Amino acid sequence: MKFKSIKGTKDILPDESYRWQFVEQTIRSVMHAFNYREIRTPVFEETALFARGIGELTDIVGKEMYTFLDRSGSSLTLKPEMTAAVMRSFIQNNLGEQQPLVKVYYIAPMFRQERPQAGRLRQFHQFGAEAIGASHPYIDAEIIVLSAEIYKALGIKNFEIKINSVGCEQCRPSYKDKLTKHLQSVYDKLSEESRKRFGQNPLRILDSKDENDRALTNDAPLMKDHLCEECSSHFSQLRSILTSLNIEYQIDGRIVRGLDYYTKTAYEIVSNDLGSQDALTGGGRYDLLVKELDGKQTPSVGFAAGIERALMAMEKQNLFSGEQFSPKIFIAAADSAGKDWAITQAMTFRQSGISCEIDFLERSLKSQMREADRQKAEFVIIIGENELRNGHVSVKNMKTGNQTIVMIKDLVNHFQYQEGKDEPGKKD
Repeated sequence: MKFKSIKGTKDILPDESYRWQFVEQTIRSVMHAFNYREIRTPVFEETALFARGIGELTDIVGKEMYTFLDRSGSSLTLKPEMTAAVMRSFIQNNLGEQQPLVKVYYIAPMFRQERPQAGRLRQFHQFGAEAIGASHPYIDAEIIVLSAEIYKALGIKNFEIKINSVGCEQCRPSYKDKLTKHLQSVYDKLSEESRKRFGQNPLRILDSKDENDRALTNDAPLMKDHLCEECSSHFSQLRSILTSLNIEYQIDGRIVRGLDYYTKTAYEIVSNDLGSQDALTGGGRYDLLVKELDGKQTPSVGFAAGIERALMAMEKQNLFSGEQFSPKIFIAAADSAGKDWAITQAMTFRQSGISCEIDFLERSLKSQMREADRQKAEFVIIIGENELRNGHVSVKNMKTGNQTIVMIKDLVNHFQYQEGKDEPGKKD
Protein backbone atom coordinates (compact mmCIF):
# COMPACT_ATOMS: atom_id res chain seq x y z
CA MET A 1 0.00 0.00 0.00
CA LYS A 2 1.33 3.42 -0.99
CA PHE A 3 0.25 6.31 1.17
CA LYS A 4 -0.65 9.57 -0.55
CA SER A 5 -1.60 13.01 0.65
CA ILE A 6 -5.32 13.48 1.28
CA LYS A 7 -7.38 14.87 -1.59
CA GLY A 8 -7.34 18.64 -1.45
CA THR A 9 -4.06 18.84 0.46
CA LYS A 10 -0.58 19.51 -0.90
CA ASP A 11 2.99 19.04 0.25
CA ILE A 12 5.05 22.22 0.17
CA LEU A 13 8.41 20.86 -0.96
CA PRO A 14 11.86 22.36 -0.28
CA ASP A 15 12.10 23.73 -3.84
CA GLU A 16 9.05 25.92 -3.25
CA SER A 17 8.99 26.51 0.52
CA TYR A 18 11.32 29.50 0.14
CA ARG A 19 8.48 31.25 -1.72
CA TRP A 20 6.18 30.75 1.24
CA GLN A 21 8.88 31.99 3.59
CA PHE A 22 9.32 35.14 1.51
CA VAL A 23 5.56 35.82 1.52
CA GLU A 24 5.25 35.17 5.26
CA GLN A 25 8.24 37.36 6.10
CA THR A 26 6.82 40.16 3.96
CA ILE A 27 3.41 39.89 5.65
CA ARG A 28 5.02 40.08 9.10
CA SER A 29 7.15 43.05 8.13
CA VAL A 30 4.17 45.09 6.89
CA MET A 31 1.97 44.05 9.82
CA HIS A 32 4.63 45.19 12.26
CA ALA A 33 4.99 48.52 10.43
CA PHE A 34 1.27 49.10 11.15
CA ASN A 35 1.74 47.94 14.79
CA TYR A 36 -0.30 44.73 14.49
CA ARG A 37 0.88 41.89 16.73
CA GLU A 38 0.56 38.19 15.95
CA ILE A 39 -2.10 35.99 17.53
CA ARG A 40 -2.10 32.19 17.29
CA THR A 41 -5.19 30.18 18.21
CA PRO A 42 -5.67 26.38 18.36
CA VAL A 43 -6.20 24.55 15.08
CA PHE A 44 -9.61 23.30 16.28
CA GLU A 45 -12.42 24.92 18.25
CA GLU A 46 -15.88 24.06 19.53
CA THR A 47 -18.19 23.52 16.56
CA ALA A 48 -20.78 25.89 18.05
CA LEU A 49 -18.31 28.78 17.77
CA PHE A 50 -18.31 28.59 13.98
CA ALA A 51 -22.05 27.91 13.77
CA ARG A 52 -22.61 31.26 15.49
CA GLY A 53 -19.54 33.11 14.24
CA ILE A 54 -19.97 32.21 10.57
CA GLY A 55 -23.69 31.39 10.43
CA GLU A 56 -25.61 28.12 10.48
CA LEU A 57 -27.12 28.78 7.04
CA THR A 58 -23.80 29.35 5.27
CA ASP A 59 -22.26 26.74 2.98
CA ILE A 60 -19.18 26.69 5.19
CA VAL A 61 -21.10 25.53 8.27
CA GLY A 62 -23.69 23.48 6.42
CA LYS A 63 -21.45 21.58 4.00
CA GLU A 64 -17.73 22.26 4.31
CA MET A 65 -16.51 21.99 7.90
CA TYR A 66 -14.31 19.18 9.16
CA THR A 67 -16.26 18.30 12.31
CA PHE A 68 -15.67 15.35 14.64
CA LEU A 69 -16.47 14.10 18.13
CA ASP A 70 -13.56 13.75 20.52
CA ARG A 71 -13.38 10.94 23.07
CA SER A 72 -15.43 12.91 25.57
CA GLY A 73 -18.21 13.35 23.00
CA SER A 74 -17.57 17.07 22.39
CA SER A 75 -18.12 18.32 18.85
CA LEU A 76 -14.96 19.97 17.53
CA THR A 77 -14.15 21.53 14.17
CA LEU A 78 -10.91 22.28 12.34
CA LYS A 79 -10.81 26.04 11.75
CA PRO A 80 -12.54 26.96 8.46
CA GLU A 81 -11.74 30.65 9.08
CA MET A 82 -10.00 32.74 11.71
CA THR A 83 -12.17 35.68 12.72
CA ALA A 84 -14.48 33.69 15.01
CA ALA A 85 -11.46 32.12 16.73
CA VAL A 86 -9.81 35.52 17.24
CA MET A 87 -13.01 36.92 18.72
CA ARG A 88 -13.35 33.92 21.04
CA SER A 89 -9.80 34.55 22.25
CA PHE A 90 -10.50 38.27 22.61
CA ILE A 91 -13.48 37.55 24.87
CA GLN A 92 -11.95 34.66 26.82
CA ASN A 93 -8.69 36.47 27.58
CA ASN A 94 -10.28 39.86 28.32
CA LEU A 95 -8.04 41.54 25.77
CA GLY A 96 -10.37 44.53 25.59
CA GLU A 97 -9.85 45.16 29.30
CA GLN A 98 -6.08 45.35 28.81
CA GLN A 99 -6.15 48.01 26.09
CA PRO A 100 -8.91 49.96 24.32
CA LEU A 101 -7.85 49.01 20.78
CA VAL A 102 -6.57 45.50 20.04
CA LYS A 103 -4.73 45.13 16.71
CA VAL A 104 -3.72 41.56 15.83
CA TYR A 105 -2.74 39.57 12.77
CA TYR A 106 -2.44 35.88 11.93
CA ILE A 107 -0.91 33.49 9.41
CA ALA A 108 -2.50 30.05 9.71
CA PRO A 109 -3.88 26.96 7.92
CA MET A 110 -7.65 26.62 7.47
CA PHE A 111 -9.77 23.61 6.53
CA ARG A 112 -12.86 23.33 4.36
CA GLN A 113 -14.15 20.20 2.63
CA GLU A 114 -15.12 21.89 -0.61
CA ARG A 115 -14.30 21.05 -4.20
CA PRO A 116 -10.57 21.65 -4.65
CA GLN A 117 -9.80 24.39 -7.15
CA ALA A 118 -6.95 26.68 -8.13
CA GLY A 119 -5.91 28.73 -5.14
CA ARG A 120 -8.26 26.95 -2.72
CA LEU A 121 -7.45 23.50 -1.38
CA ARG A 122 -9.13 21.68 1.51
CA GLN A 123 -6.22 22.68 3.68
CA PHE A 124 -5.42 26.23 2.65
CA HIS A 125 -3.58 29.09 4.30
CA GLN A 126 -4.74 32.56 5.19
CA PHE A 127 -3.30 35.72 6.61
CA GLY A 128 -5.36 38.53 8.00
CA ALA A 129 -5.78 41.21 10.61
CA GLU A 130 -8.41 42.32 13.10
CA ALA A 131 -8.74 45.76 14.73
CA ILE A 132 -11.07 45.42 17.72
CA GLY A 133 -12.39 48.38 19.66
CA ALA A 134 -12.63 51.33 17.23
CA SER A 135 -15.66 52.50 15.27
CA HIS A 136 -14.27 55.47 13.31
CA PRO A 137 -13.78 54.95 9.55
CA TYR A 138 -10.10 55.84 10.03
CA ILE A 139 -9.49 52.27 11.22
CA ASP A 140 -11.49 50.87 8.28
CA ALA A 141 -9.20 52.82 5.98
CA GLU A 142 -6.13 51.52 7.84
CA ILE A 143 -7.25 47.91 7.36
CA ILE A 144 -7.82 48.49 3.64
CA VAL A 145 -4.46 50.20 3.19
CA LEU A 146 -2.70 47.54 5.29
CA SER A 147 -3.92 44.72 3.06
CA ALA A 148 -3.04 46.65 -0.11
CA GLU A 149 0.45 47.47 1.21
CA ILE A 150 1.17 43.77 1.67
CA TYR A 151 0.48 43.10 -2.01
CA LYS A 152 2.59 46.09 -3.00
CA ALA A 153 5.44 44.80 -0.81
CA LEU A 154 5.15 41.41 -2.52
CA GLY A 155 5.49 43.15 -5.88
CA ILE A 156 1.97 42.28 -7.05
CA LYS A 157 0.49 44.68 -9.58
CA ASN A 158 -2.83 44.82 -11.43
CA PHE A 159 -5.05 44.56 -8.37
CA GLU A 160 -8.10 46.68 -7.62
CA ILE A 161 -9.74 47.76 -4.36
CA LYS A 162 -13.53 47.60 -4.36
CA ILE A 163 -15.56 49.01 -1.47
CA ASN A 164 -19.20 49.08 -0.43
CA SER A 165 -21.38 49.64 2.62
CA VAL A 166 -23.71 46.88 3.81
CA GLY A 167 -25.61 49.13 6.20
CA CYS A 168 -26.51 48.16 9.73
CA GLU A 169 -29.28 46.59 11.78
CA GLN A 170 -31.29 49.83 11.45
CA CYS A 171 -31.34 50.31 7.67
CA ARG A 172 -30.78 46.79 6.34
CA PRO A 173 -34.19 45.23 7.12
CA SER A 174 -36.14 47.68 4.94
CA TYR A 175 -33.56 47.26 2.18
CA LYS A 176 -33.92 43.47 2.34
CA ASP A 177 -37.67 43.88 1.81
CA LYS A 178 -37.06 45.98 -1.31
CA LEU A 179 -34.51 43.52 -2.65
CA THR A 180 -36.74 40.51 -1.98
CA LYS A 181 -39.67 42.11 -3.86
CA HIS A 182 -37.40 42.77 -6.83
CA LEU A 183 -36.01 39.23 -6.83
CA GLN A 184 -39.48 37.67 -6.72
CA SER A 185 -40.11 38.94 -10.23
CA VAL A 186 -37.11 37.01 -11.62
CA TYR A 187 -37.05 34.09 -9.18
CA ASP A 188 -37.93 31.39 -11.75
CA LYS A 189 -35.02 32.45 -14.00
CA LEU A 190 -32.36 32.46 -11.28
CA SER A 191 -29.76 29.71 -10.96
CA GLU A 192 -30.46 26.84 -8.59
CA GLU A 193 -27.89 28.19 -6.14
CA SER A 194 -29.49 31.63 -6.10
CA ARG A 195 -32.97 30.17 -5.62
CA LYS A 196 -31.62 28.40 -2.53
CA ARG A 197 -30.23 31.67 -1.26
CA PHE A 198 -33.52 33.49 -1.84
CA GLY A 199 -35.14 32.08 1.27
CA GLN A 200 -32.02 32.02 3.42
CA ASN A 201 -29.83 34.91 2.41
CA PRO A 202 -31.13 37.01 -0.51
CA LEU A 203 -28.27 39.52 -0.35
CA ARG A 204 -25.85 36.80 -1.50
CA ILE A 205 -27.68 36.59 -4.84
CA LEU A 206 -26.10 39.93 -5.74
CA ASP A 207 -22.71 38.27 -5.27
CA SER A 208 -23.46 35.42 -7.68
CA LYS A 209 -20.79 34.72 -10.32
CA ASP A 210 -23.42 33.26 -12.68
CA GLU A 211 -23.66 35.61 -15.68
CA ASN A 212 -27.40 35.05 -16.06
CA ASP A 213 -27.97 35.86 -12.37
CA ARG A 214 -25.96 39.04 -12.74
CA ALA A 215 -27.96 40.09 -15.78
CA LEU A 216 -31.26 39.38 -14.00
CA THR A 217 -30.19 41.48 -11.02
CA ASN A 218 -28.71 44.30 -13.04
CA ASP A 219 -31.50 46.65 -11.96
CA ALA A 220 -31.78 45.34 -8.40
CA PRO A 221 -31.71 47.91 -5.60
CA LEU A 222 -28.34 48.19 -3.86
CA MET A 223 -27.67 48.67 -0.17
CA LYS A 224 -25.39 51.65 -0.78
CA ASP A 225 -28.39 53.60 -2.07
CA HIS A 226 -30.56 52.82 0.98
CA LEU A 227 -28.27 53.64 3.90
CA CYS A 228 -29.40 55.34 7.08
CA GLU A 229 -27.82 58.67 7.98
CA GLU A 230 -25.16 57.11 10.23
CA CYS A 231 -24.08 54.49 7.69
CA SER A 232 -24.12 57.02 4.87
CA SER A 233 -21.90 59.37 6.85
CA HIS A 234 -19.51 56.53 7.75
CA PHE A 235 -19.22 55.48 4.09
CA SER A 236 -18.69 59.07 2.95
CA GLN A 237 -15.93 59.60 5.52
CA LEU A 238 -14.23 56.34 4.50
CA ARG A 239 -14.16 57.42 0.86
CA SER A 240 -12.78 60.81 1.83
CA ILE A 241 -10.01 59.25 3.95
CA LEU A 242 -8.99 56.83 1.19
CA THR A 243 -8.88 59.69 -1.29
CA SER A 244 -6.71 61.77 1.07
CA LEU A 245 -4.32 58.81 1.29
CA ASN A 246 -4.13 58.61 -2.53
CA ILE A 247 -5.71 55.15 -2.50
CA GLU A 248 -7.50 54.30 -5.73
CA TYR A 249 -10.74 52.37 -5.28
CA GLN A 250 -14.02 51.55 -6.96
CA ILE A 251 -17.46 51.49 -5.38
CA ASP A 252 -19.09 48.11 -6.03
CA GLY A 253 -22.63 47.79 -4.72
CA ARG A 254 -22.58 44.02 -5.30
CA ILE A 255 -20.11 43.38 -2.50
CA VAL A 256 -22.33 41.96 0.24
CA ARG A 257 -22.12 40.07 3.51
CA GLY A 258 -24.80 37.58 4.37
CA LEU A 259 -24.90 37.80 8.16
CA ASP A 260 -26.51 40.46 10.30
CA TYR A 261 -23.48 41.15 12.48
CA TYR A 262 -21.62 42.61 9.48
CA THR A 263 -22.10 46.37 9.38
CA LYS A 264 -21.08 49.30 7.24
CA THR A 265 -17.76 48.75 5.40
CA ALA A 266 -17.26 45.77 3.11
CA TYR A 267 -14.39 45.55 0.65
CA GLU A 268 -12.45 43.24 -1.64
CA ILE A 269 -9.10 43.33 -3.38
CA VAL A 270 -9.29 41.52 -6.71
CA SER A 271 -6.74 40.53 -9.33
CA ASN A 272 -7.29 39.97 -13.03
CA ASP A 273 -4.62 37.27 -12.89
CA LEU A 274 -6.83 34.84 -10.94
CA GLY A 275 -9.64 34.18 -13.43
CA SER A 276 -13.26 33.98 -12.25
CA GLN A 277 -12.24 33.44 -8.61
CA ASP A 278 -10.51 36.81 -8.62
CA ALA A 279 -10.60 37.81 -4.94
CA LEU A 280 -7.27 38.17 -3.18
CA THR A 281 -8.74 39.67 -0.01
CA GLY A 282 -12.13 40.06 1.59
CA GLY A 283 -12.79 42.25 4.59
CA GLY A 284 -15.00 44.71 6.35
CA ARG A 285 -16.64 45.73 9.58
CA TYR A 286 -18.48 43.37 11.96
CA ASP A 287 -19.53 45.50 14.90
CA LEU A 288 -22.03 42.96 16.24
CA LEU A 289 -19.90 39.79 16.16
CA VAL A 290 -18.39 40.05 19.66
CA LYS A 291 -21.88 40.44 21.11
CA GLU A 292 -23.10 37.50 19.01
CA LEU A 293 -20.43 35.41 20.75
CA ASP A 294 -21.65 36.53 24.19
CA GLY A 295 -19.14 39.31 24.71
CA LYS A 296 -19.77 43.02 25.08
CA GLN A 297 -20.76 44.84 21.91
CA THR A 298 -17.41 45.91 20.46
CA PRO A 299 -16.79 47.56 17.08
CA SER A 300 -14.42 45.50 14.93
CA VAL A 301 -13.01 45.51 11.42
CA GLY A 302 -10.61 43.20 9.61
CA PHE A 303 -9.72 41.18 6.55
CA ALA A 304 -8.70 37.68 5.49
CA ALA A 305 -6.59 36.75 2.47
CA GLY A 306 -5.38 33.54 0.87
CA ILE A 307 -1.65 32.87 0.69
CA GLU A 308 -2.11 30.41 -2.18
CA ARG A 309 -3.89 33.09 -4.18
CA ALA A 310 -1.14 35.60 -3.50
CA LEU A 311 1.39 33.04 -4.73
CA MET A 312 -0.67 32.42 -7.88
CA ALA A 313 -0.69 36.15 -8.66
CA MET A 314 3.06 36.37 -8.04
CA GLU A 315 3.72 33.41 -10.34
CA LYS A 316 1.55 34.93 -13.09
CA GLN A 317 3.58 38.14 -12.81
CA ASN A 318 6.93 36.29 -12.76
CA LEU A 319 7.92 37.65 -9.36
CA PHE A 320 9.98 34.62 -8.38
CA SER A 321 12.97 35.17 -10.67
CA GLY A 322 15.32 35.20 -7.70
CA GLU A 323 16.96 31.99 -6.59
CA GLN A 324 15.95 30.07 -3.49
CA PHE A 325 18.21 29.67 -0.48
CA SER A 326 21.60 28.07 -1.08
CA PRO A 327 24.60 27.57 1.20
CA LYS A 328 27.17 30.32 1.37
CA ILE A 329 30.04 27.85 1.54
CA PHE A 330 30.65 24.27 0.49
CA ILE A 331 33.81 22.68 1.91
CA ALA A 332 35.29 20.16 -0.54
CA ALA A 333 37.79 17.84 1.14
CA ALA A 334 40.66 16.40 -0.91
CA ASP A 335 41.65 13.70 1.59
CA SER A 336 40.93 12.26 5.04
CA ALA A 337 42.77 15.11 6.83
CA GLY A 338 40.63 17.59 4.91
CA LYS A 339 37.43 15.74 5.88
CA ASP A 340 38.31 15.85 9.57
CA TRP A 341 38.97 19.59 9.33
CA ALA A 342 35.84 20.21 7.23
CA ILE A 343 33.34 18.99 9.81
CA THR A 344 34.92 21.07 12.58
CA GLN A 345 35.21 24.20 10.43
CA ALA A 346 31.64 23.80 9.13
CA MET A 347 30.35 23.93 12.70
CA THR A 348 32.44 27.06 13.34
CA PHE A 349 30.95 28.77 10.30
CA ARG A 350 27.39 27.79 11.28
CA GLN A 351 27.82 28.99 14.85
CA SER A 352 28.99 32.31 13.40
CA GLY A 353 25.78 32.57 11.34
CA ILE A 354 27.34 31.58 8.01
CA SER A 355 25.56 28.77 6.12
CA CYS A 356 27.87 25.91 5.22
CA GLU A 357 27.65 22.39 3.79
CA ILE A 358 30.13 19.51 3.55
CA ASP A 359 30.17 16.10 1.90
CA PHE A 360 28.80 13.18 3.94
CA LEU A 361 28.87 10.54 1.18
CA GLU A 362 32.63 9.90 0.85
CA ARG A 363 32.69 11.31 -2.70
CA SER A 364 35.70 12.26 -4.76
CA LEU A 365 36.84 15.88 -4.94
CA LYS A 366 35.46 16.16 -8.47
CA SER A 367 32.06 14.84 -7.35
CA GLN A 368 32.07 17.23 -4.40
CA MET A 369 32.61 20.15 -6.77
CA ARG A 370 29.65 18.99 -8.86
CA GLU A 371 27.53 18.76 -5.70
CA ALA A 372 28.54 22.29 -4.68
CA ASP A 373 27.46 23.50 -8.10
CA ARG A 374 24.15 21.60 -7.88
CA GLN A 375 23.43 23.19 -4.52
CA LYS A 376 24.37 26.59 -5.95
CA ALA A 377 26.90 27.27 -3.21
CA GLU A 378 28.43 30.74 -3.57
CA PHE A 379 31.93 29.69 -2.54
CA VAL A 380 33.85 26.44 -2.33
CA ILE A 381 36.76 25.93 0.05
CA ILE A 382 39.14 23.23 -1.16
CA ILE A 383 40.97 21.66 1.75
CA GLY A 384 43.49 18.88 2.14
CA GLU A 385 46.66 17.92 3.97
CA ASN A 386 48.78 20.38 1.95
CA GLU A 387 46.48 23.32 2.74
CA LEU A 388 46.45 22.45 6.41
CA ARG A 389 50.24 22.27 6.47
CA ASN A 390 50.60 25.66 4.74
CA GLY A 391 47.88 27.37 6.82
CA HIS A 392 45.82 28.70 3.90
CA VAL A 393 43.10 27.46 1.56
CA SER A 394 41.82 28.18 -1.92
CA VAL A 395 38.37 29.80 -1.99
CA LYS A 396 36.57 29.57 -5.34
CA ASN A 397 33.80 32.01 -6.26
CA MET A 398 31.32 29.74 -8.06
CA LYS A 399 29.71 32.61 -9.97
CA THR A 400 32.88 34.13 -11.42
CA GLY A 401 35.26 31.19 -11.23
CA ASN A 402 37.86 33.37 -9.52
CA GLN A 403 39.96 31.80 -6.77
CA THR A 404 41.36 33.55 -3.71
CA ILE A 405 43.92 32.37 -1.18
CA VAL A 406 42.75 32.96 2.40
CA MET A 407 44.57 32.19 5.64
CA ILE A 408 42.73 29.49 7.61
CA LYS A 409 42.77 31.61 10.77
CA ASP A 410 41.00 34.45 8.90
CA LEU A 411 38.23 32.40 7.26
CA VAL A 412 35.36 33.37 9.57
CA ASN A 413 36.18 37.09 9.36
CA HIS A 414 36.58 36.81 5.59
CA PHE A 415 33.13 35.32 5.10
CA GLN A 416 31.41 37.51 7.65
CA TYR A 417 32.55 40.43 5.53
CA GLN A 418 31.24 38.70 2.42
CA GLU A 419 27.98 37.90 4.21
CA GLY A 420 27.38 41.56 4.93
CA LYS A 421 27.94 42.55 1.33
CA ASP A 422 26.14 39.76 -0.47
CA GLU A 423 23.47 37.84 1.45
CA PRO A 424 22.76 34.31 0.23
CA GLY A 425 19.45 33.98 -1.59
CA LYS A 426 19.10 37.75 -1.93
CA LYS A 427 17.30 38.74 -5.11
CA ASP A 428 18.94 41.12 -7.54
